[in-house]
Amino acid sequence: MLNDPRSHGLWEKTAAEPPVTSSLKGAVSADVVIVGGGYTGLSSALHLAEAGSKVALLEAREIGFGGSGRNVGLINAGMWVMPNDLPGVLGAVHGERLLDLLGNAPKLVMELIDRHGIACELERNGTLHCAVGADGLKEIEQRVAQWTARGAPVRLLDAAETAKRIGSDAYAGSLLDMRAGTLQPLAYVRGLAHAAVKAGVAIHTSSPVAATERKGSRWSVKTESGEVSADWIIVATDAYSTGPFEQVRNEQIYLPYFNFATVPLGHNLRQSILPGREGVWDTKDILSSFRMDQAGRLVFGSVGALRNTGLAVHKGWAKRALKRLFPVIGDVEFECEWYGQIGMTDNALPRFHKFAPNVIGFSGYNGRGIAPGTVFGRTLADHILGRLAEADLPLPLTAPTEPSFRALKEIWYEAGAQVAHFADARF
Repeated sequence: MLNDPRSHGLWEKTAAEPPVTSSLKGAVSADVVIVGGGYTGLSSALHLAEAGSKVALLEAREIGFGGSGRNVGLINAGMWVMPNDLPGVLGAVHGERLLDLLGNAPKLVMELIDRHGIACELERNGTLHCAVGADGLKEIEQRVAQWTARGAPVRLLDAAETAKRIGSDAYAGSLLDMRAGTLQPLAYVRGLAHAAVKAGVAIHTSSPVAATERKGSRWSVKTESGEVSADWIIVATDAYSTGPFEQVRNEQIYLPYFNFATVPLGHNLRQSILPGREGVWDTKDILSSFRMDQAGRLVFGSVGALRNTGLAVHKGWAKRALKRLFPVIGDVEFECEWYGQIGMTDNALPRFHKFAPNVIGFSGYNGRGIAPGTVFGRTLADHILGRLAEADLPLPLTAPTEPSFRALKEIWYEAGAQVAHFADARF
């Protein structure tokens, strides 16, 4: 995409092709028009179409152009916020609803993959949240205790078991979450697009929305060369929002995140490094993540942007960090490199917005796009179909608000990651 190998990297290289689409031309009518072709938009489209609704989806660029096609590929349950803290932030009712919904969200992802035969390198062996030092161990101990009290299939692994599963003795322990897994993120979102088209959704790419207008009881959504008339608008653009819904982007702070993919590792290395193919991330403030794809490439990432001086700094750090984590790996060569932007809200939780009558959307996934995006897409569909009242949604209604010093914080995060990786002698 963008004629830039650093936009989607390995995922574009290994994903199946998306469905054939074209830009919107002329005037069309639908029950629902969806703006955004990522996990949320396509999940909404698929669930609506399967229930008999006529759906048009408008994507400004290509399917999976935004965060859906650039991330690590961890199918995580829950959010960054500690489970017991959620009711205090959102209130008891919404806090418990969100915990239940997101705790089970990976199950929906895997069910959709199975039902529609989506080839996206799905691994169901869980994820490992790894403790760096004593403080990290205390954090994951708290998470295990809080999720276990809610009946979640998580458990605490000691340093020895963690080392056996990862192939490195760098961590003090880990949280194994068997609800979770990994997948090829761009392949998954393209698979959702194929399923949506098969269900009858009209997908129009290269169709950025220029304006919206209320006409009687319906909405007119205009692009440069076409117009959709619909009863409902779903805004599913999240952190990459532009145009009429740029306020969604403006309520989030960009946190850049990069990934490098090694060349496929040899058979012996694959038997010792992540032999169970769990997805991994750690407890550091400037965290690291890694997982294995089905060809044996080790995908390793952290906070930072691969542009300007950041490319050399982060690549040098990644090579040193991998060699320290896995001494047997030696000097690694990277086959692909790419980065994107994570949209972070000020409380690290997603939002539900009603922009106008019958104009709704969820946003603010804070680096947890795959499972929340998929399940929030179904939730929006259920609401429009009359299956779920607004009072029963998992998040309270809020207005988009821009965090203070947003632009300065974004500059600081990108520069700070460079400084940290340049100076970090550990990992």
